[in-house]
Amino acid sequence: MRNVKILKYISLAIALIGFSLGANARPTIEAKLDSASILMGSMTNLKITVDQEENFRGYLPLMRSAIENGYVGVCGDSVELRAPSVIDTVRKDNRLRITFDIPVQSFDSGYYNIPGIEFISGVDTFRSNRVALRVLPVNNVTAETPIEEYANIAKPEGGNIFDSLPDWLYNYWWLLLIIVAALGVVFWLWRRYKSNGGILPKKPEPTPYESAISGLKELQSRKLWENGMEKEYYTELTDILRTYLYRRFGINAVEMTSRQILAALSKNNDTKERRGMIRQILDMADFVKFAKVRPLPPDNVKAMENAIQFVEETKPVAVVPEDDKKGGEK
Repeated sequence: MRNVKILKYISLAIALIGFSLGANARPTIEAKLDSASILMGSMTNLKITVDQEENFRGYLPLMRSAIENGYVGVCGDSVELRAPSVIDTVRKDNRLRITFDIPVQSFDSGYYNIPGIEFISGVDTFRSNRVALRVLPVNNVTAETPIEEYANIAKPEGGNIFDSLPDWLYNYWWLLLIIVAALGVVFWLWRRYKSNGGILPKKPEPTPYESAISGLKELQSRKLWENGMEKEYYTELTDILRTYLYRRFGINAVEMTSRQILAALSKNNDTKERRGMIRQILDMADFVKFAKVRPLPPDNVKAMENAIQFVEETKPVAVVPEDDKKGGEK
């Protein structure tokens, strides 16, 4: 029995020695900030110290990402850890102490709890302690006033004229272009309204010939004299002809008597040979208006025929250029 107890004590001692040696073989990792409080945009150093056996192999995966990309974001990307600026290794008693100096920077003010940094060895993962960082905001200053301990804003290399434009103008130039175009359209519509009296183009006015022929045909279709309205018939007929003479030849027939109209027609080469047609119409109109005479149906028909013939024979004729005439002869 005594021998059995001795064996138990020996086994327990061996286990304690093995555990102590295993614990001593495990690497330890510690994180510490040079300064726990910095100004927004400035930097401090995060020191990561790894104590391990000399033949121990491990790495910091976070730092591998920082080396590849230039930095790695933590705390929701509010804090940036740069690639290590200094890596120091010290050997002592078959152990290594590796110190990483990692620049830390943040552009968002506030309090941040930087998570533990992982150290991986084989299938085991070890994690450092968490550290707290306070980022203080920078007081508002004008662009011309430099901030203490900060470098002035540097001009970009190979800059162009667009670098001096305000951000809102650079980002929303298309909106400004639409506004300018809209103002241009409004100004053009306003000028058009002032000059033409409306935005939409006006319909072209009918020519004197078109107005006269249209009026005569409309009057003919109303059958006034057939219904005993001879006075109204001749009044409208002479009004149509007076307006035609004014617009076509500049004869102010609206203000003239029948005799004055005939005298004016005799002075015009286009109308003097046709004034007999107008004479018949004016004579019949005077008989109806002043003598209260009721013309015979043939006289009423003849007055309309003379009016239509006079307008047809005195309408403007398109002038054919000499070149077109020669081309047609060929």
